Amino acid sequence: MAVEVPLEKWTGKIREVELGGNGRKSLVVGGAATLPFLHFEAAIPHRPAVAMEVQDIYPGGWSAHLEAAWGDALKDAGAWARKATEFGADLICLRLVSAHPESGNTGAAQAKATVDKVLSATDLPLIVLGPEVPEKDNEVLVAASEVAKGQRVALGPCLEKNHRTIAAACLADGHVAIAKTPIEINLAKQLNILLCDVGMPANSILMDPTTGALGYGLEYTYSVMERLRLAALMGDGMTAMPMICTVGEESWRQKESRAAQGVPASWGDIERRSLVWEELTALSLLHSGADIVVLRHPGVVERVKAAIDQLMA
Repeated sequence: MAVEVPLEKWTGKIREVELGGNGRKSLVVGGAATLPFLHFEAAIPHRPAVAMEVQDIYPGGWSAHLEAAWGDALKDAGAWARKATEFGADLICLRLVSAHPESGNTGAAQAKATVDKVLSATDLPLIVLGPEVPEKDNEVLVAASEVAKGQRVALGPCLEKNHRTIAAACLADGHVAIAKTPIEINLAKQLNILLCDVGMPANSILMDPTTGALGYGLEYTYSVMERLRLAALMGDGMTAMPMICTVGEESWRQKESRAAQGVPASWGDIERRSLVWEELTALSLLHSGADIVVLRHPGVVERVKAAIDQLMA
């Protein structure tokens, strides 16, 4: 006797958001009408994307083997972006670290110069992240928006405190807003509503639900992202935006990715351990609904993209 596999009949689907274009490579994320990788149930038209992080200054406090994987490219944002392109990134995620008041306090002029350099160095779609200080974000993200006009980059973080300013820049220059909220489903939905209320098209919003690394809140992040995805598939249009997770930043600041001395021998080799920490965090969040994961180590990019290939086959 044949057994019929029960299938969910969802009423909603994830919105499609396009990045890039206008002479730059374009990329579409979202569009799924089912939970991650359940191809037997409904359409999943676009594979999750892998972004690689680039910073506008030489990174401080990185593990020696993470720095070694990039070499001299870390000294220049343009060279770093070109190297990330060679390593197989789908997108470049540029962090304007120097704009933070405690890391240089640079302003609009520096942001414009760096964004222009990265845009010239690669034709991949671009994500630009400010220092997450609302006043500085307003300054440098508006400047980045102007220099990248028409390139449909993603700008963030767009917080409740400054969502009007970031949304206005995105609307004026044709960009995508990254709505970032603490790990909570109602806050994520509320910020999406606020952005739509000021005129942002729903297909020009990405959600950053805030990422926890393996062992540091990953299970809570997973749960919230899963609930956002379920709400969207059940027809809630204000939770149906694709999600982006800054996996590399979270994974590489944990002691398991950094500590080589004074830890149990059972923790194993530091280099292997740190890559596994980033890889498992990324794969877990992809299974919870992430549409873009931002990674740091080239070796992890290779592994995660190979896993996505298998999951999308």
